[in-house]
Amino acid sequence: MSPVSLSPVSRGAGNLQTSPARAISPGRFAGKVVVITGAAQGIGHAVASRVAAEGADTVLVDRSELVREAAADLSAGLSAAGTDTAGAAAVGIIADLESYAGASTAIEEALTLRGRIDVLINNVGGTIWAKPFEHYEPDEISKEIQRSLFPTLWTCRAVLPHMVSRQGGVIVNVASVATRGVNRVPYAAAKGGVKAITAALALEAAPHGIRVVATAPGGTEAPPRKVARGPEPEGDREKAWYQQIVDQTIESSLLKRYGTLDEQAGPIAFLASDEASYITGSVLAVAGGDLG
Repeated sequence: MSPVSLSPVSRGAGNLQTSPARAISPGRFAGKVVVITGAAQGIGHAVASRVAAEGADTVLVDRSELVREAAADLSAGLSAAGTDTAGAAAVGIIADLESYAGASTAIEEALTLRGRIDVLINNVGGTIWAKPFEHYEPDEISKEIQRSLFPTLWTCRAVLPHMVSRQGGVIVNVASVATRGVNRVPYAAAKGGVKAITAALALEAAPHGIRVVATAPGGTEAPPRKVARGPEPEGDREKAWYQQIVDQTIESSLLKRYGTLDEQAGPIAFLASDEASYITGSVLAVAGGDLG
C-alpha cells in the first residue's frame, strides 16, 4: 500500500507512532548510481534521501516538476550537513513512466547524466480511487492498472539491456500488501503484477549478476501530497468506503498502526545494498505483520 493522506476521514491516530531516528549507514552506497522513480514525494523521496545520505549518486524521476525542486533541496541539505555524496549533486528528471517511451527516455537521460545505473528503485504507483469493484468504471480500472503496473514494467524493460551489458545491477520494486485489501481491486491487480514481475524477472536476470527484489508496504503515514493521485472522497458514501480501507489496514497489521516513511525507506535501502547480495526474487512485506 502506498502512502495515504488520511485527512478526509479518521486517521486512527491513537495507533500511530512517530518515526524512529534513521539508522544511517555512512558510505553504504558510495560510488553507486541509484535511480528512484516517484521520488518527488512520499516513499520515493524518503528513499532518495536515505540512499543519498549513505553516499549514493542519486537520480530522482517523477512526472511532476516538483522532482527538480526535491532534488535541489536534497543536494542543498546534504551539502549543509557536510555529507559526502561522491561529488555529485542529486538530479531530477521529469518523465511520465506510464508509457515505454517515457520510461526509456528517463533511463537514457539518467545514463547520459551519470554514465551507468547500479540500482533502480521502482516506486511509482498508488491508488487513485477507493470503492467497491462494482462501482469502478471501465476507464477507471484501466487508469489504475496504467498507474501502478506499467511504470515498473516499462522501467525494468528500459534498464535491463544496460544492466545485462554490465553484468550486474539491482532492481527494487515497490509492490503492496493491498493485494489482499478492500475497495481497491484494480490497484491490487496492478501490485500483484509487480510481485509477478519481480519473481519472473529475477529468474531471467540472475545469470547476468542482476538481483530483482521487492517490498510490499502496508499503510504508510505520509504528509499530504502536493500533487494528488486522484479526487478526494466527496460524499458520505465515498468517505465511508475510504474509511473501510483505513480500518482494514490497521486491523490487518499485527502492530495495529500505520507505518512511517522511514520504516519503508529502510528495508528498501537494505534490499538495494550489497548487504542483501544473496537475496533475489523475494518480496518483503513491510506492513507490521500483514503479509498481504
